[in-house]
Amino acid sequence: MKRVGLIGGMTPESTLYYYRNYIRMSRELLGPFNFPELIVYSINFAEFKDNPRGWEGRAELLINAARALERAGAEIIAMTANTPHIVFPEVQKAVNVPMVSIIDALIEEMKRRRVKKVLLLGTKTTMTAGFYKNALRKAGFDVVTPTEEEMEEVNRVIFEELSFENLKSRPYLIELVERYAKERGIGGVILGCTELPLAIKPGDVSVEVFDTAKIHMRRLIELASGF
Repeated sequence: MKRVGLIGGMTPESTLYYYRNYIRMSRELLGPFNFPELIVYSINFAEFKDNPRGWEGRAELLINAARALERAGAEIIAMTANTPHIVFPEVQKAVNVPMVSIIDALIEEMKRRRVKKVLLLGTKTTMTAGFYKNALRKAGFDVVTPTEEEMEEVNRVIFEELSFENLKSRPYLIELVERYAKERGIGGVILGCTELPLAIKPGDVSVEVFDTAKIHMRRLIELASGF
């Protein structure tokens, strides 16, 4: 089996969520005690979030982390967050081992479930920047994003509450999805931030839930094990 390297710490809660699902999914696919080897490089989130050089500086942090994982023997590398995929191509070019994109894994799962119109939730960067929406639209999906005011609130909930495992605004997020299902006819919601699955789970809403963290982790395990 191949050794998996994860760039984590964005935030620590999402990294823990990845690890929990790594254990659970490995057991489902490979048996109770069979786990592909895993290395986690947890960056300092403050250096990432408040980097004075913006995305150029953040890309440098991620590249350094990816190279460290490669030196440690990782044969497949992934980032445990959606928003940093804005610089995924630059990070991939900096290492000599394959990286697995959370967006590519999501697209394959959306095709499998045959959902065409989705609501994209995530950080404000993920919801507004073209890197995420353009990739989905290029693949043939109809992507809906919240209003500016709703984006601000979702972003606030992610960074001020969910990043600290505070679920106070869970009812707001669920109501938001249900309203878009009723008014805009979405067939699914993309949890495009790896903290959002703490608040929204399948069955909480009337549409398909695309938990990008779980989708990503399962794809990594499949690739690592040759499943």
